[in-house]
Amino acid sequence: MKLRPIVRGLCLCGLLAGPFIAAHGATTGATAFDALVAQRWEYQLKESPELATTIGDYRYNDRWTDYSPAHVVDDRKATEAFLKRFDAVDPTDLDEQRRLSRDMAIRELQDRLEAIRLKNYEMPLDQIGGAHLALPGFVSTIPFDSTAHYEDYLKRLEAVPRAIDQMIAASRLGMADGLMQPRYLLEKVIKQAQDIAAAKDEDNVFGQPVTQFPKSVSAADQARLRKAILAAVDDKVRPAYRKLADFVAKEYAPHGRSQEGIWSLPDGDARYRFAIHTQTTTELSPQRIHQIGLDEVKRIEGEMTAIAHKLGYADLAALRKAVASDRKLYAGSREQILDDYRTYIAGMQPELPKLFGTLPKTALRVQAVERYREKDAAGAEYHQGTPDGSRPGIVFVNTGDYEQRGLYTIEDTAYHEGVPGHHLQISIAQTLPLPPFRQQAGYNAYIEGWALYAEQLAKDVGFYKDAYEDYGRLSGELLRADRLVLDTGTHALHWNRQQMIDFFHAHPAEDEPSMQAETDRYIAWPGQALGYKLGQLKFLELRQRARKELGDRFDIRAFHDQMLSGGAMPLDMLDARTNAWIAAVKAGKTNQP
Repeated sequence: MKLRPIVRGLCLCGLLAGPFIAAHGATTGATAFDALVAQRWEYQLKESPELATTIGDYRYNDRWTDYSPAHVVDDRKATEAFLKRFDAVDPTDLDEQRRLSRDMAIRELQDRLEAIRLKNYEMPLDQIGGAHLALPGFVSTIPFDSTAHYEDYLKRLEAVPRAIDQMIAASRLGMADGLMQPRYLLEKVIKQAQDIAAAKDEDNVFGQPVTQFPKSVSAADQARLRKAILAAVDDKVRPAYRKLADFVAKEYAPHGRSQEGIWSLPDGDARYRFAIHTQTTTELSPQRIHQIGLDEVKRIEGEMTAIAHKLGYADLAALRKAVASDRKLYAGSREQILDDYRTYIAGMQPELPKLFGTLPKTALRVQAVERYREKDAAGAEYHQGTPDGSRPGIVFVNTGDYEQRGLYTIEDTAYHEGVPGHHLQISIAQTLPLPPFRQQAGYNAYIEGWALYAEQLAKDVGFYKDAYEDYGRLSGELLRADRLVLDTGTHALHWNRQQMIDFFHAHPAEDEPSMQAETDRYIAWPGQALGYKLGQLKFLELRQRARKELGDRFDIRAFHDQMLSGGAMPLDMLDARTNAWIAAVKAGKTNQP
């Protein structure tokens, strides 16, 4: 699972428009189009200061995203204006890459307007990706290498109460419109906010940056900033989170919906279809996705049964029972989990040149998830580095309840979150000669589909040598197949939480605490979990198509470079672009490594 900063609409980010213009020798129409793309990029950065910080643009480093309902009105007007301008561009004046950029921009702007129409902004709070978690979760991404950056951070801390007030205002509108998460999930938000408010001084996540200053900050500034930042934590941040906890406990959570599925909200079925559209970039029906999930569960459990027989067990149930009770397959410490992730990532690095012509230049680091997030955080998640490599990409690993976390599942997750998964794909995308909004476009099905494809790719080149680790890989794939069934089950077929848990137990892919957290994640975040398996199936389909069409001319490095060279994009656009590449290779019009 990869997390990114909260951005209004889809995640659209990158570097500068300049490299794209220089690389393509723009015509008059193309130059005007590039200027429009650049203007929209500037708007995106200003709209999401966290996004700007993440990619190393520090002009808005002293502020947060505006969550206020009033700002949504302004955003809608700006989005409508951009859409009108992109619609007016004549695609015949553009080259292939710019036509693709125009189509992507139009689709994204239309989706943003639909999200506003559905009032999705009125539900900013949940236990897995809520705005109240985005603020403290972002601290690890903020740069602290100069006095100026600490000064900016101090301003951000002082602005936390305003951001919390905006979240409360948006939530009140949602409450009036009947747009709320289930009550039991909102009760988790209460505890999260209380925990953030309870910790004092350096023990608070917002106070941690003062525990270690860089040498570039003078001793006098260190003393001054430490005092000011801790005062802001105690006087601004903690009271704001106490206020949020009180609001949710006394006013908000009691009115949370009783049904788990989004179908129970106003226009619930349309909301779920929109979630499928944005999260999978397909128009598949919930029923079709549900059946794909059931079919994949059956196939994967068949492969797992073969491993069970290989290991001498009568059936898959016997293997699962043995794995559940074998303490050698579970962590003995937090550090053991981190060490395993680092070992698998290091082992994959030398194999990358055999699979890719272009490799990432940004470093990768593994570290533990912050303690306050452990209970509801995923097993692992990736946070991108900066395009210039000054901040590494980070794989955050959940080491909480370590005794219940299986070691046999770490290998596939390391490849998913690190290389050749998220870190490789995102680090390469950041440096592509593309317009800004495509260098880090946040298409869930492409990004998560690639990372799941990366798990399978590692198997294809000889990893998972231990049968239990291969069982762990299949467990990871089974989880993604389970998701197709569970997400559609609750949001379209009206399953309740117990039905979801029952299916999970019948087709277990994770340990018990992870299954519980996963179930609540699907309920809170409709459609997001569908992207993994649907995206992986698309990448596998495209590879099979290219191999069949090209025969001896198929080159795995060239294929992977083609998959990554356009950045993340909707799956239908990736499909069409791959067909064009296959035709070009057949015609001898493209070079291969």
